[in-house]
Amino acid sequence: MLDYVRGELAELAPANAVIDCHGVGYMLNISLNTYSAIQGKKDAKLYVYEAIREDAYVLFGFASKQERELFLLLISVSGIGGNTARTILSALSPSELVNVISSENIQILKSVKGIGLKTAQRIIVELKDKMQNDGLAMGDITVVDVPKQDTVNREVQQEAVSALTMLGFPAAPSQKVVYTILKEEPDAAVERVIKLALKRL
Repeated sequence: MLDYVRGELAELAPANAVIDCHGVGYMLNISLNTYSAIQGKKDAKLYVYEAIREDAYVLFGFASKQERELFLLLISVSGIGGNTARTILSALSPSELVNVISSENIQILKSVKGIGLKTAQRIIVELKDKMQNDGLAMGDITVVDVPKQDTVNREVQQEAVSALTMLGFPAAPSQKVVYTILKEEPDAAVERVIKLALKRL
């Protein structure tokens, strides 16, 4: 069982990263929070969750143990799979998610694509006590300040659409939403574009 992977950051996109460990490349599915944490680095250490099924072997990577713990809690909820958990952790930082669940803020959870009222209620009911028992329910909301990227809008648009399709969203609606967001915020970094798109798709 893999606990973490550390090595050269060979490839990086908003939805996945490839870590080169002594000549072996591990592709890991990541959230936008992890993408922001390791962007611009030569080497990276990602904590791993292995999703092993009959038809697939998928690795999820996390920049912190707290994010991995939250991912494990999320997929323990009925109806929440790996990709849905990753979408939630892309829309909310770990500390934001902890505070949303602790304060029973259903409206913010419902704003995440794919999370309806019943699912949001189930997440809060099932995870609030677990988080307190695990010592996760603490701290104020922390917003990561992501520096603006020196890229033209078309590059940001292509990267955002690519990430959204990797997360399971259809290409055509993704392109339309991303284009609209970039018209509203021409200088938005790709992480912000994707976060806004996740709330509109």
